[in-house]
Amino acid sequence: MSTTVLETSGISPPPGSAADLTLPLCFFDIIWVHFHPIRRLIFYNHPCTEAEFSTTIVPNLKHSLSLTLQHYPPVAGNLLYPLDTDKSRPLIRYVSGDTAPLTIAVSHRDFDELTGGHARDSDQFYDFLPPMPPLAEEENYKIAPLIALQATLFPGRGICIGLSNHHCLGDARSIVGFMWAWAEVNRNSGDKQLRNRSSPLIYDRSVFGDTKNADEKFWSAMRNVALTPSSFPLPSGRLRAAFTLHQSDTKKLKNMVLSKNPDLAFISSFAVTAAYTWSSVVKSADAAGEEVDENSDEVFFFPADARGRPNAMVDPPVPENYFGNCLGGGMIKMEHKKVAAEEGFVAAAAAIADGIKNQVNDKENFLKGAENWLSDMPKFGELSTFGVSGSPKFDLLDSDFGWGTGSRLEVLSMDKEKYSMSLCNSSDSAGGLVVGLSLPKERMEAFATIFEGGLKF
Repeated sequence: MSTTVLETSGISPPPGSAADLTLPLCFFDIIWVHFHPIRRLIFYNHPCTEAEFSTTIVPNLKHSLSLTLQHYPPVAGNLLYPLDTDKSRPLIRYVSGDTAPLTIAVSHRDFDELTGGHARDSDQFYDFLPPMPPLAEEENYKIAPLIALQATLFPGRGICIGLSNHHCLGDARSIVGFMWAWAEVNRNSGDKQLRNRSSPLIYDRSVFGDTKNADEKFWSAMRNVALTPSSFPLPSGRLRAAFTLHQSDTKKLKNMVLSKNPDLAFISSFAVTAAYTWSSVVKSADAAGEEVDENSDEVFFFPADARGRPNAMVDPPVPENYFGNCLGGGMIKMEHKKVAAEEGFVAAAAAIADGIKNQVNDKENFLKGAENWLSDMPKFGELSTFGVSGSPKFDLLDSDFGWGTGSRLEVLSMDKEKYSMSLCNSSDSAGGLVVGLSLPKERMEAFATIFEGGLKF
C-alpha cells in the first residue's frame, strides 16, 4: 500500500480555554446543511525525513492546532440535526471536550506527479484526505462532526495538508482564515498574534438582524431531507488538471473584451478568467462529441462575500470578522450557442462584468430576494451549470506552517456531477491565476486544446 495511516488523534482546545457555545443556524448556513463536504489538499515542497516528521513536525502541528482551536471553538464542535424537524432547527454546538480529528499518514506516491499541472487521475488524491467522522446520535439530535484534518508526509519531498469540512461551519473566508491562523501559530510557535488581534472573531448570528422570515422559509424547504453521512465520490471517473493564466494572458483577454465592448469601462481579472474558463468548458462538450441542444441554457454561478458590503437584506452590513457563512453572488444565464460561439468568451466576460456591477456591487440588488434562493433552485436542476470554488482573496496556498507557501491546491469536492473551477494565485514569477478543473477524460483533452489554443494571439 503506497499510503499508510499512522494515527488519528482528537485535538481539543487547551482545558478551560474556550467557553461552551451554541449557535442556531441562520438561512446563510441552512442552505448548506445537506451539501457535500468541502474537500481540499494543500501540497508543500518541504523535504524532510520520517524521523523529523514524527518527532518534530507532528507534535508541533498537534500543539498549534490545539492553541488555534481555542480561538475557533466551533471548528472543534458539531452540527446538531434535530430528529424531530418540526419542533426545532439545526445548530452548531461546542462543549468542553469536543475535538477536531487530525490524521497522520506517510505516502510513497510520486510527489512530483501529484503536484504537476498536467491531467491526472482524480481518485489517487483521496489517500491524502481524511474522511469526515461518522454520524452519532444524542437524545433529540443526530450529531455530525464539522471538520477533519490530515497531514501526509512524502519522505524527502514534501507534506500535504488535507482538509474536509461541512459547509455549514463556514464559507471560504472563514475556513481559510482558520487555516491561516493554524499555520501562523505553527510557524510562530505560539498564538500571541491571535490573542492580540484588533478584531476578535464574531460568532453571534444576531449580526444579521431579523432574518426570521428567510430562516423559516429555508428550514421549511430543507427539513424533510434526511441528513446522510458523507461519502467519498469514488470512483469519480475524472481527471484533474491546473491551467495558469499569467498576468500577460489576462491583460490580452481584457483588451480583447474592451475592444469589442467600448462602453465597458472596466473588467476584472476574475471576470476574464472565469469567462474564458467557462466558455472553454462549454465548447469542450461540443468538441468531445457530446449531444448538446444549442438552444439550451448554460448557467454560471459566482460567489461574493457579503461581509462589509451594503446590501438589500442586512443593514448595517455584517462585520468582516464574522465567522460562519455570509455568501451572496451572481448568476449569468446564456444560450449554449452563444457561450460556445467563436467570440463566446467575449460575450461571457461582458455578462459577468455586468453581473458584478449590477448584481453584486449594487446595494439594492445584492441579496435581494435571498429568502427565495432555495425555492428557485429546482429550476436549475436540469440545466448545465458551472461554478467557482475558492477565491484568490482567500487563498489556502498562503497557509505557511513554516515550510513556505503551498505549491499546489487541489479541490477534491469538484469531483461531483456538476462542473466547477477552483481559483488561486499563481506562485511563479509571471504572476496570474491558476484554474483547477475536474473533468471526464474526453472533456479534459478537448478543454486543454481549446484553452491553450485560445491564448495564441
